[in-house]
Amino acid sequence: MSLLPKLVDAATLAAHLEDDRLRVIDASVAYLPEHPDPREVYDREHIPGAAFADLPGAFSDPDSEHSFTVPAPERFAEAIGALGVGPGTHVVIYTQTWPIYGTRLWWLLHLHGFDDVSILDGGLGAWRAAGLPLTDAPPAYPPATFVGRRRPELLAPLEEVEAIAAADGAGTCLVNALPEAIFRGEQPATDGRYGRIPGSVSGPWTNLADLETGVFRPLDEQRAYLESIGALGSGRPVVAYCGGGVSATLVLFSLWLLGVDDARLYDGSLSEWLSDASRPVAVG
Repeated sequence: MSLLPKLVDAATLAAHLEDDRLRVIDASVAYLPEHPDPREVYDREHIPGAAFADLPGAFSDPDSEHSFTVPAPERFAEAIGALGVGPGTHVVIYTQTWPIYGTRLWWLLHLHGFDDVSILDGGLGAWRAAGLPLTDAPPAYPPATFVGRRRPELLAPLEEVEAIAAADGAGTCLVNALPEAIFRGEQPATDGRYGRIPGSVSGPWTNLADLETGVFRPLDEQRAYLESIGALGSGRPVVAYCGGGVSATLVLFSLWLLGVDDARLYDGSLSEWLSDASRPVAVG
């Protein structure tokens, strides 16, 4: 039995805050220029005991030309162990703004076979709104030895995505988690290039969680939406992608909430796909 539900509210987390098994982690990243520096916010105020995860740094492959690339298992184990995550612990992840960075860290743990993880619904905003305490004290968790088991079957390699595109998505639900305007090619997807992978369906993450508050839609609404795009109940395997392997993890987390454990991520996403002009793109 897991210590907390997969999606946890602020009051429930607060009631368990003194549990020695708990590891709360701020996984915030500043995506937009108007977003404040997340490390500065963390240093000023965070949930008591919480540690800070440097997603673009310690939790990414330093040798990749693309941002947020999955690190080697040893690098991930060292980074997450330094935050106190090891056998017998339960992780609760929150963000200061968009929840996609929280689901990215969840997915990295999921990839490494660690599923005692929850997302704080509504993130730091929900914690503040509930009038719960904040602190500037350093994290309280001792370093741990993380024991993981990489699940490579949760990664969809480029060659497989190329085959899905060549088949125009037949047999696989290839979900693009970016906004509709990017999906249609009306706005650039990455590096000034436009378009999507052929055979994709549009599944913006903002149809599953609120952009402003980070609060997830009710579970029945998530289920209905994922069914409507063919990502649930169709019998087809799911591969999700976005610009750089972050937004798509929220779609995968939503599926996990609904009991789907084998949906996969194309980690390179459009950063990798559009880096080669010979690869096909679709618009409209």
